[in-house]
Amino acid sequence: MLQSAKFTHLVIFKRAAFALTRRRRIMLDFEKPIIELEQKISELRHVSSDGEVNIADEITRMQSKADRLMQQAYGKLTPVQKVQVARHPERPSFNDYVAELITDYTPLAGDRNFAEDYALPGGIGRFNGQPVVIMGHEKGSDTESRIKHNFGMARPEGYRKAQRLMDLASQFQLPLITLVDTKGAYPGKGAEERGQSEAIAKSIEKCLRTNVPMVSVIVGEGGSGGAIAIAVADKIYMLEHSIYSVISPEGCASILWRSAKHADEAATALRLTAQDLYKLKLVDGIIEEPVGGAHRHKKEIIARVGKQIQKGLDELTPWDAEKIIQARRKKFLAFGRDL
Repeated sequence: MLQSAKFTHLVIFKRAAFALTRRRRIMLDFEKPIIELEQKISELRHVSSDGEVNIADEITRMQSKADRLMQQAYGKLTPVQKVQVARHPERPSFNDYVAELITDYTPLAGDRNFAEDYALPGGIGRFNGQPVVIMGHEKGSDTESRIKHNFGMARPEGYRKAQRLMDLASQFQLPLITLVDTKGAYPGKGAEERGQSEAIAKSIEKCLRTNVPMVSVIVGEGGSGGAIAIAVADKIYMLEHSIYSVISPEGCASILWRSAKHADEAATALRLTAQDLYKLKLVDGIIEEPVGGAHRHKKEIIARVGKQIQKGLDELTPWDAEKIIQARRKKFLAFGRDL
């Protein structure tokens, strides 16, 4: 009886502790039964077996069920569910990729005109020993950093800094890597006053004029011109559960149906998933995510992205400065002709 009471006390204590954790954990709608089961497993791992209850067997049974539910959920994600996964705040960010893939990284700040934009960081470093220029959107990982990085929505100075980095890559013949993860360019009054649309257009033009290999990866959300501004590349890859579209599903629904409640229909109609875009020949490849998504397997997905970037650079190397510009322009001019 004493052991049974102790067992019950420990379970109650652990459940109370995990209840606090659950309040902070992001839970996607379709993941709710999986996460609840995982939390029960975590509780049991902190409980010792007694003669009446075999905790190890129970954990094994529950883990098998959780794995099965995970396979089923991620094996048939709808477009709107992929939007949720792509936006998951725990997916690896630009800073995570740089920390794992780039050595001797030196950030370069400012557009030499107005200010620094923390939503679109970039700099120079070594990728697998090769000097490169790298830039991308950074959304932040907590409230303070998200405010600092403006939730990954760059202002004009961010795109003018991107142009400066592209010029640097061309000048010193350094391959260019970009990582895209933004809802779109910042739509605020100040950004419009400082020439947001002009900055994006010039950034797209600069992509087309950059005379070095350029590889871009959509690692989360690729939204509108804010994403395209740094993604007009020789090789464009998408993570399996990332999205890339001209407008968000909510924005599309608000325009077409006058209500964001139709976002599910809009997500399907926009054909914004990696699988849709690969079929349309708008991206060059899909990087498979581990079951459960990139937010559950950060180091593994970062390694996969690194391998794909290296493969893309290998296919573009060695390069001729003029020929690589012509090939990139030809690629984008061909979009839509076979549809």
